[in-house]
Amino acid sequence: MRMGGGAKPYSGGWKLCEQCWKRINFVPLFVVAMLCSASYLLGIWQHIGGATVLTAISCDGKATDASLVVRGAPTLDFAAHHAANESDAAIPAAREFTACDAKYSEYTPCEDRDRSLRFDRDRLIYRERHCPEKGELLKCLVPAPAGYRNPFPWPASRDAAWFANVPHKELTVEKAVQNWIRVDGDKFLFPGGGTMFPDGADAYIDDIDRLIPLRDGSIRTAIDTGCGVASWGAYLLSRNILTLSFAPRDSHEAQVQFALERGVPAMIGVLASNRLPYPSRAFDMAHCSRCLIPWHLYEGQYLIEVDRVLRPGGYWILSGPPINWKRQWKGWKRTEADLSSEQSAIEAVARSLCWKKLKEKGDIAVWQKPTNHIHCKASRKVIKSLQFCQAKNPDAAWYTKIETCITPLPEVADIREIAGGGLKKWPERLTAVPPRIASGSPDGVTPEAFRQDTELWKKRLGYYRTAINQLGQKGRYRNLLDMNAKFGGFAAALVDDPVWVMNVVPTAANTNTLGVIYERGLIGTYQDWCEAMSTYPRTYDLLHADRVFTLYKGRCEMEDILLEMDRILRPEGTVIVRDDVDVLIKIKSVTDGMRWDSQIADHEDGPHQREKLLLVVKTYWTAPDQSQEQPNGSA
Repeated sequence: MRMGGGAKPYSGGWKLCEQCWKRINFVPLFVVAMLCSASYLLGIWQHIGGATVLTAISCDGKATDASLVVRGAPTLDFAAHHAANESDAAIPAAREFTACDAKYSEYTPCEDRDRSLRFDRDRLIYRERHCPEKGELLKCLVPAPAGYRNPFPWPASRDAAWFANVPHKELTVEKAVQNWIRVDGDKFLFPGGGTMFPDGADAYIDDIDRLIPLRDGSIRTAIDTGCGVASWGAYLLSRNILTLSFAPRDSHEAQVQFALERGVPAMIGVLASNRLPYPSRAFDMAHCSRCLIPWHLYEGQYLIEVDRVLRPGGYWILSGPPINWKRQWKGWKRTEADLSSEQSAIEAVARSLCWKKLKEKGDIAVWQKPTNHIHCKASRKVIKSLQFCQAKNPDAAWYTKIETCITPLPEVADIREIAGGGLKKWPERLTAVPPRIASGSPDGVTPEAFRQDTELWKKRLGYYRTAINQLGQKGRYRNLLDMNAKFGGFAAALVDDPVWVMNVVPTAANTNTLGVIYERGLIGTYQDWCEAMSTYPRTYDLLHADRVFTLYKGRCEMEDILLEMDRILRPEGTVIVRDDVDVLIKIKSVTDGMRWDSQIADHEDGPHQREKLLLVVKTYWTAPDQSQEQPNGSA
């Protein structure tokens, strides 16, 4: 038998061993053994179960439950595989970003009230997006309000939120008789009521279900215009209908913020002069429950925009004024003539769009968009009416003006054909090849490429679950954001988790895939990451950024994108950044000064891939409690 180093074994038997044994000095051996044991125990302490622990520290210096357990992701040394390029070798020391003043705890840069007053109040244009110029950008960290707590896990969050997280009582007074919201000690409770459904959203949705099919999977995506606290969308989730609710930042203080605290999809938005930031043919159903949108004014442009985002055969539901005005006009404090005229004008706009009024029962009226435009186009040749738009991209919707024309549906050969292709019922819709891809739009994307992307994200999510312990904890995450969603594969892979994902297609992307995402039964929006998102601070529990920083290289400052990510991420939230290693090293040099704990981890295919992951946990901290003395007046 050979020994290490080529040494031969001893041949003198036990007698020789006995003599050697007596001569051995055990002290050095004991010291070596102790050192080895200490080293081993230290390794266990640092990597419990092969995991790295990134610990968030609260304001009082204690570790919080934000600790991000990263399994099998030791600190990496890239020199052996992928050294940073020489041009990128000089990484600046981390700049420490200070906390913004507490008055910015609900700061929404592109819907800032003070800035909005510079713009035209006609048609609520001043409530549209008006983002700060470069010199106006805040270079600080937006604080959570004092006493901020992690939201309740879903589904408990549907019915309750912490008062400290959204400290506004205005709606509890203004909407007290309508059952929107009430205060109960340190919590807000959401009974599920609304202006037109004081008996609860469930009963109201049941009334709608008697008029159109809500349970057979044919209706999956919905949009709620002027949503209040989004109870309609919240209660539709139990029927597998995913609703994107929006409302302006207006006198109804924090209504969208309440929706997000409840774990319900919502955005700040308004129907004014610009198209909504969604593609054409996106939603199966649109809804307005006393939303105060003047549908009959401005040549019907607001209904024209709803028509653009409704899929062929989709439904528009209107409840509240002027519907059922003959019975309700006294309570609405409007004249019969005024309400009658308004309803007649709405009906005329709907007819000009070739919508069919299906039913009007009680306070609810339902219209349906045609499945194609064969008859509608033929009618334009006979009568003077609303004409079709010419040579305009129907999916263009980033600062794109609404026009007084009908967005044409894709051409069909037969009156019974559904324009653009029929959609599968949910849940088959999620994995079926979307009609846009089947028809060759977007360019260069094949059905096989779509299927491969779906499988790729299943694999990647599986890797994320092995790397991040919290992804396996039910209730840990609810509101997720995919900052560069492509086909929505990340969201599709999460479909069985109690989460929802806002899928963003960046305006800088080479291919517009947001229509594909909606055809899968998912929701999303357009966004330019050189600007702030139309949402409140602390909206999301997890941000996923796949190649976002490579996409925006040279377009705007990396630190501005990161500061916006920090603004919309809740304390103790998680970030997953996928990008080239050189990019990640630069990102980490910035985030090390942002009260984020982070670590670079290997790609799912191993250490020899240039693309890697930056895994982040945002530490818990808040604005100072103004009721207590603060030595420095800062968080």
